[in-house]
Amino acid sequence: MRIVCLLAALLLVQKIYSQDSLDNILDKEVSAQQALKPAKVFATFKGTHLINSRTNETIKKNEIDFRVSHRFGDIAGEYGGENSFFGLENSTDIKISFDYGITNRLTAGISRAKGATAIRQLYEGSLKYKLLEQTANNKMPVSVTAFTNAVVSSMASNTKANTPDHFDQFSDRMSYTGQLIIARKFSDRFSLMLIPTFVHTNYVIASDQNDVWAVGVGGRLKITKRMSLIVDYYKTFRGSNSIAQFKTKGLKFYNPLGIGLEFETGGHVFDFNFTNSTALLENQFIPYTTTSWLSGQFRWGFNISRIFSFKKNK
Repeated sequence: MRIVCLLAALLLVQKIYSQDSLDNILDKEVSAQQALKPAKVFATFKGTHLINSRTNETIKKNEIDFRVSHRFGDIAGEYGGENSFFGLENSTDIKISFDYGITNRLTAGISRAKGATAIRQLYEGSLKYKLLEQTANNKMPVSVTAFTNAVVSSMASNTKANTPDHFDQFSDRMSYTGQLIIARKFSDRFSLMLIPTFVHTNYVIASDQNDVWAVGVGGRLKITKRMSLIVDYYKTFRGSNSIAQFKTKGLKFYNPLGIGLEFETGGHVFDFNFTNSTALLENQFIPYTTTSWLSGQFRWGFNISRIFSFKKNK
């Protein structure tokens, strides 16, 4: 009987030893595979926005980005100058937003904007998903992020028909934006992105068009440890008939251009900018920028962001 028990104990020890050995081998194989994975490129841009544009960056899981954006009035031109203290006594748009990281790659956002065209009092819901991430070995040379939003106006409907703010039904208040944000970090100092964009507005006046395509370009050049030069620009593609129709009404469309300085101050990212865009949401500033840099119709603006973390301390 003792011999049988001794043999059973030896078999049990042998089994445990074999299992430990197998686990060690598997752990080493996993570690080796992870070591072979190319390193991802982080912080292509400092935040989720540049000036007017979104960047490829998303919010980390269980974090919230609280953001305030503001655009003042014209610095020069008919409505600027010393009478309006170079636009500082006026505001064209104000936006408050919250973006939450559902995962490290998926961000959901809500915002409220004053609005800057005939359509005001805007609520926005948005989603942003990181599709591809740039790798250090250039096996994946760019990062690609998809962005989409839906915007609704809560303002009272204009009783006059064929005006931009005349709403027969709820869907007339809606507009949408879809973007692919293709970004590359060329070095620790320089990043660039290309943004193919589609904007759809459910209801437009007779001379307008529902769908507008555009392509945006944005860049960041680090000047010092905490300060960067930033710029973004959108080339908008409108139909010639639409351009001609609005021209007869004295309206001309311009491409939005923003230039600014970005500062990192601890947990804040702050940028101070100039732009000819009056609006803050893509649904408005891409198809409806009617102010020109050359006419002095550009303005001061700022964006300030603060990240709050809801991660549990381990």
